[in-house]
Amino acid sequence: MAKPHRELVAAAARYSQRTAKRSAQNPAKSVQERAWSFYRTPEVRSFANWIANAMSGAHLYAGRLGPGDSITKAPDNHPAARIVSEIAGGRDGQAQLLREYGRHLAVAGEGWTVVRPRENKVPTWHVVSVLEMSAKGKGLEAQIDGSPITIPAADEDTAPGPGNLDPVAIRVWDPSPEKHLEADSPVIGSLDELEELRLLGAAVRAVTLSRLTGRGILIVPKGTRFPSTPVQGGAEDDLIDILMEVAETAIKDPGSAAATVPIILEVPAEMVGNIQKLTFESNFDELAIKLREENIRRFATAADIPAEFLLGMGSINHWGAWELTAEAIRLGIEPRLSVVTHAYTENWLHPLLESERVPDFEEWCVLGDTAPLRVRTNRSETALKLFELKAISGKALRRETGFDEADAPDAAEQAERDQEEQDQEETPMDNLPVDEAPGEPDTLPAAAAPRPVPEAVLAAADALIWAALSAAGRKIKNSPACPRSNRARVQAVDLDHIHTEVPVTNEQVDQWRLLDGAWSRVPEIAVRYGIDPECMTASLDSYVRDLIAARVAHEYGIVPRLLGDCSPAAA
Repeated sequence: MAKPHRELVAAAARYSQRTAKRSAQNPAKSVQERAWSFYRTPEVRSFANWIANAMSGAHLYAGRLGPGDSITKAPDNHPAARIVSEIAGGRDGQAQLLREYGRHLAVAGEGWTVVRPRENKVPTWHVVSVLEMSAKGKGLEAQIDGSPITIPAADEDTAPGPGNLDPVAIRVWDPSPEKHLEADSPVIGSLDELEELRLLGAAVRAVTLSRLTGRGILIVPKGTRFPSTPVQGGAEDDLIDILMEVAETAIKDPGSAAATVPIILEVPAEMVGNIQKLTFESNFDELAIKLREENIRRFATAADIPAEFLLGMGSINHWGAWELTAEAIRLGIEPRLSVVTHAYTENWLHPLLESERVPDFEEWCVLGDTAPLRVRTNRSETALKLFELKAISGKALRRETGFDEADAPDAAEQAERDQEEQDQEETPMDNLPVDEAPGEPDTLPAAAAPRPVPEAVLAAADALIWAALSAAGRKIKNSPACPRSNRARVQAVDLDHIHTEVPVTNEQVDQWRLLDGAWSRVPEIAVRYGIDPECMTASLDSYVRDLIAARVAHEYGIVPRLLGDCSPAAA
């Protein structure tokens, strides 16, 4: 793949003699400082931390892009694989690095990577805020854990890494469409709304305090006092003093009785009509609360993840939550992950590969794998069942259970497993001692081997499976699983394959009655050919449910294994 021109596409730059001037100057720093001032706002913090936690679950790896966006993963012994695996000290460090970048890109749209090489030791990696980076003489100064670190402008011809003990700084940012060198983020785009939200929050707080401390003026006749108590020794308390004391108590402890229980005052009957209360309530009290809710909704809409993640998903079912998560990964995680991986490709991987004289270094990239974010527990169980039926590959099983190809058995391990299975199949049971035999001796007619399932039964079962999937597909198209926005897309999909396009859980198969009536003819077919009707029905139903939940297409080759246990013993 041809290497794109850095000056046109880069949203990252290593601090060097060539980029020193533009890297040290950040005209948008005041805007980013204002954006960070809203991080403690619950809505902004929730948004930023959601992005951060999701990004931390992605995996970095080295790969080569091919035709049609195909990706070839670098072999374990390739220099690119080694360099990427060493970023931030390995998988755990990379998770923390991506988590930090999630926050920085969500709030300020920019962050810095500072790598501090150490002689004969693993270098330390830090993600630093733009507020912690400043120009210092002819270099940069980064505040890391409270200590200033001076970063000189690097020589373009000197690769980072071993042999170079100077700290390396890489600026990573999500470019603004207006000015490419400035960063952009949902928080920066919502500064006015967030400022309004802050003011409205203060107004609501003021309303709350005012309702605790008093809601107006109480007019009482001059000289009105509380009656004396035995504790007071005959003295009387001034009413104004008592009211002030109660108000102070309510402020200090809003949960106290003073904040809720009225003051009881005993006065002569002729004075009751002279006690009045004047209030200064305003319609703005309720308006402020409504405006605050509206501003929260506006920010949730401006954030580039589905608004439900900030507003709540109480009314959304499992399928809806999965769809929203997939949408959030596509819109909120993968673009930011590509910003980081592009930065490390251009400013870390390529220089190091070039210094090691790797001939095709420009073709290798740092890539991010978001598959671990998409794993569903019910799909893991279903994938295991389908793997046992040989309906999916080992690669698909690893993907659905959260493992990657690095966890696959190597050739030697696979050969050893295959040999063990072959040895077990070839071990003659007749040579085992009687007390070690796995079951009853195979001498009685009742223990005879099952006969093959008749071809007619296999053909009938295959037809029933396709019919069941078609009926289920028709119902799925009209169910909540397929929103109107998606129905145009599935119109071109065959009914018996719609389940491979639209996620449906095992529970929803029953909820929407997708398989009702699908097996009504099974008993007739089973009895006709001497097959156990209950076994055949259960096997077909379980298999089709697993296909729907796993979004896997049916294959005829699985049917004989599916019904093998339902075949009667040979006569």
